[in-house]
Amino acid sequence: MPIIQLEENSTWFPDAELWDEKEGIVAIGGSINPKTLLAAYQKGIFPWNEPESEILWWSPLERMVLRPEDVHISKSSRNLLNQKKFKITFNQAFDQVLEACKKIDRPGQNGTWITENHVSSFKTLHEQGHAFSVEAWLNNELVGGLYGLSTGASFSGESMFSKVSNAGKICFIHLCKRLEYWGIPLIDCQVYNSYLASLGAYRVSRASFMRELKNVLNDHPDWEEIFK
Repeated sequence: MPIIQLEENSTWFPDAELWDEKEGIVAIGGSINPKTLLAAYQKGIFPWNEPESEILWWSPLERMVLRPEDVHISKSSRNLLNQKKFKITFNQAFDQVLEACKKIDRPGQNGTWITENHVSSFKTLHEQGHAFSVEAWLNNELVGGLYGLSTGASFSGESMFSKVSNAGKICFIHLCKRLEYWGIPLIDCQVYNSYLASLGAYRVSRASFMRELKNVLNDHPDWEEIFK
């Protein structure tokens, strides 16, 4: 099955039955805007590409996921939590977190997938109550954070940054604890990396992920209350 070329500003994405069973890219082209992002995530698809390349829409053959209650808290992380080294807030500095994730230097990566269209779209999604952030502060300075998008009763993590060691990790642990309290069953971490694996995330097949996503799409928790 050939990869589908999307039209400009299209909010249509191919159903899973049309995806190539051996390919993680399910479509190319189209546009990054709030409507297309919502439509894509509801089908288990997300954009990920080099800064100057054509937009690539992915649903990886193996998906990285985490159940909030299964987050792994190491002894050193538990010590940081007990010390309350960082002040943790929810949804108080979304734009700052997004901009920091865009600018942070990532070893081994050529630039960032977070384009200006991505930034403006997620700022709009935040204003609309779909995108949220967690922040870590030290001496009144933003030193870590993460942001992501709600999809039904799941949370899709987009990016994380740390200016001080472990700040992003502590944000992620607080996110998991908050989602566990509210009964959110699934965090979509998208693609494998060893850092997320160390926090308890694991790989599932695309088919398994799509079944889980379908189960939570019709649930509509009060996300603004969760991130209050």
